[in-house]
Amino acid sequence: MTWTISDNLADYLAVAGDFLRSDPVRNTIHLTTAESLGVRGPAAFGQTPPLFGWWRGDGGEVTAAVLHTPPHPILVTRLPERSARPLAEALLARHWQVPGVNAEQNDAAAFAAAWSGLTGAGVRESGRIRLFRLGRLRPPSPPPDGAARLATDADRDLLASWFAAFSEEVGEVAHRDEREAVDDRLSHHGLTVWEAGGAAVAMAGVNRRVAGTVRVAPVYTPPEHRRRGYAGGATAAVARAALGSGAQNVVLFTDLANPTSNSVYQRLGFLPVEERVVLVFRS
Repeated sequence: MTWTISDNLADYLAVAGDFLRSDPVRNTIHLTTAESLGVRGPAAFGQTPPLFGWWRGDGGEVTAAVLHTPPHPILVTRLPERSARPLAEALLARHWQVPGVNAEQNDAAAFAAAWSGLTGAGVRESGRIRLFRLGRLRPPSPPPDGAARLATDADRDLLASWFAAFSEEVGEVAHRDEREAVDDRLSHHGLTVWEAGGAAVAMAGVNRRVAGTVRVAPVYTPPEHRRRGYAGGATAAVARAALGSGAQNVVLFTDLANPTSNSVYQRLGFLPVEERVVLVFRS
């Protein structure tokens, strides 16, 4: 049983791809991030190249995977027993900087304990998120004023400002150029605007479909347009479009500290799948 750490995306997908696709809902971030790296190149999420890894069990099969796109926390699938410390050791052997971990609670705690024990780093909780999968779509009733439309190049600057505002609001590391992130979504019709009274008032984005699964993100409404149902309308619109294009799963994440978004998505028909915790390390 051992971890293999690599900076080669093709090797990662060739070896760990089947494992990741065996549960495309829980592994949605791994899959969509790898897809984006393949399309946009290794600088898609920052200047530091990404790192990948996989764990082989006793029989040689891959049973866990890790992906890191600095400066974000390292992203870990469910970890087999006694694999957390070997992962920390393998990363340290490459002199890799790990700012934190995003994983299911027990797995995040196990890796954080191993990392802290080896490096002396402190650990604090940064947030908790919940993964949802769409059951039966239930659009808002009554629907909010306005209608959804696909975003176009004319929306680029507005959407870039909304991407930046969303990142700041949820405490994420902002993209180095939000216009690049917007352009990528526009290239595959991955952004929808909710328009009311002749003005754009909310947006909902989707990642590229991978392994039959589409992840909704980001969903954002400027503060002056909130509490009018626009985000729910936009989310329902992109979910309906994803299902119509052949997606088998539509998923999204919510911040557990935001009861409003959690209740909105459940009213739309999204069902909870798992909870994850983000732990950050400090020297």
